[in-house]
Amino acid sequence: MSENGCTRRKFLGLMAASVPGISLVKGVGAAMAGETKNPAGTTEVPPDQPSIGVALGAGGANGLAHILMLEALDEMGIQVARIAGSSIGAIVGSLYAAGMSGKEIRDLVARFVLSDQEEPLSRFFDGRALEWINFVEIELGNGGLVSADGFLAFMSETLKKKAFEELDTPMHIVAGDLWNREQVVLASGDLVSAIKASMAIPGVFEPVRRDGRVLIDGGTCNPVPYDLLTDHCDIVIGIDVTGERTQPASGVPGYFETIFNSVKVMQASIMNEKRRHREPDIYISVPVVDIRALEFYRAREVFEQSNPAKEILKRQLKKAMAQWEAKSDSRGPR
Repeated sequence: MSENGCTRRKFLGLMAASVPGISLVKGVGAAMAGETKNPAGTTEVPPDQPSIGVALGAGGANGLAHILMLEALDEMGIQVARIAGSSIGAIVGSLYAAGMSGKEIRDLVARFVLSDQEEPLSRFFDGRALEWINFVEIELGNGGLVSADGFLAFMSETLKKKAFEELDTPMHIVAGDLWNREQVVLASGDLVSAIKASMAIPGVFEPVRRDGRVLIDGGTCNPVPYDLLTDHCDIVIGIDVTGERTQPASGVPGYFETIFNSVKVMQASIMNEKRRHREPDIYISVPVVDIRALEFYRAREVFEQSNPAKEILKRQLKKAMAQWEAKSDSRGPR
């Protein structure tokens, strides 16, 4: 295979493993980055409105549900003051913080999702990806199974912003320090390496070396990092996309099922303990059922299952804003 062929194969594999079963059409990333976000992207919060922070959690393909939650904020005309994200939450949150609206992020995803009506052969000749697993570039020996180079090239092209300081909205990205066994919060400097660290699922993606540390997936230490926002925002929203899995009839899970569900057990334990000590103002657990961690090509199903949670978020946010306004009025002019 030619060098260009190998590069394209690796690129398709990582795009599919990270942003639903796709084949990148040349120039799409740049075109999408050129679109501007609605007022929700600005951090200039009017004085008569509360500052709102959004924490987007880890959860693999379930994390596509974050897009609908961001759409809800846009539809309400909410101006997000600050974002925090782990793993898939760091990816979606960075796109939003860079200036894309929820709808634009959904359009970006939809452009790459394979139509159920298309014949496999026609998909191939159209230059579109088949199942993502056919294109994964296996890369053993570096602490991971899959190379992230293709995905990061796509993120760099789409974001058009290289550093946290260039984002429209302040962003906190969570990763875990492999050797010191602690949370690392990245909020300045290079953006793409921070995203790469936060999405470095153990055993799947290679750990990231940054600032003298070896960093892995943010979901290992802080699956929904709403605590990073509580001292900065009037209303804090936490979006949990851990999802649910149905036990197989045999009761015996497969290899990858065991690995990914074990991570979710850990994440659920962390969140239960965190919430015992301090709850965010709004906590939405999106009930996405039976979507595996890397099944990004099932985006439509994730969106369908997430719609009820989107409406719940709207109702709860309206209530929280009304409560904030009532308290603000009781204190007199700000």
